[in-house]
Parts: sequence; structure tokens; C-alpha cells
Amino acid sequence: MNTRIFSISSLMIFSLCLIAALTLFLNEPRAQNEASDGAKSNQPTALTQVESKYVCMVTNQLYDKEQIPVAVDGKTYYGCCQMCEAKLKGDPSIRMATDPVSGKEVDKSTAVIGAAPDGKVYYFENAEDLKAYANTQSQ
Repeated sequence: MNTRIFSISSLMIFSLCLIAALTLFLNEPRAQNEASDGAKSNQPTALTQVESKYVCMVTNQLYDKEQIPVAVDGKTYYGCCQMCEAKLKGDPSIRMATDPVSGKEVDKSTAVIGAAPDGKVYYFENAEDLKAYANTQSQ
């Protein structure tokens, strides 16, 4: 019974966090997402390396302002809200990602992070993998 309640509670927390993150994301458009005339650019834009403190590591989205630092086992992760903070502390799998180039699992606290023009972030083992991935996306 407790496991079922925990699962339902976790799903509800994640859903609320996702709604909060999407609300923030939609209310804070980033300048790099818009062309100078206000319309979206049709030119492909490469992934750009970003600082981890601007990334919610639960929703994997880039934000304009610094996120909430979450210390876990001597490492610092970031979340956009208190629900994301709880998820980062409670679920070790959320703190990990797969490098899309090498296929290896990387810790989000130490990963090189690249952001797409839409704000979605990708985690890499190193800057070379980020560059290789960016090159494949801009072709």
C-alpha cells in the first residue's frame, strides 16, 4: 500500500513540477529563440554550451535565470522549483543522463551541457561530444 501511495505521489509531484516548468518556460521567451524581426529564424542553429546553473535537470530545460542549487552527495544539481529539488534528492536516476554521441551514462552535475534553440538541453561526457553532436544537427 505504501509503495502505491509513493508511486502516485511521485507522479503527482512530477506532473506539477512539469506544469510549473512549462509555465515558466512559456512566460520567459529567450532572445536567441527569436529573429530580430520577432519571427522565428529558419536558419539551423547549433547547440550552444551552457552553464549548469541555468538548467532544470529534472525537466531538462534551459532558463534565463539561475535555478535552485540542490546538493546531493557532495555534488550540485539544479531544479526549477521545490518539487524538482525533491525529485533530485529522492531519485538517483534523474541525476543521470545518456550522452547522445558516446551512449555512455553521465552525471548531470559534471556533464558538459548543450542547449538547443528551443531550450531543450543535452548532456555530454566532454566538449568534443557536444561539438560532434552540434555538427550533426546543423547539417
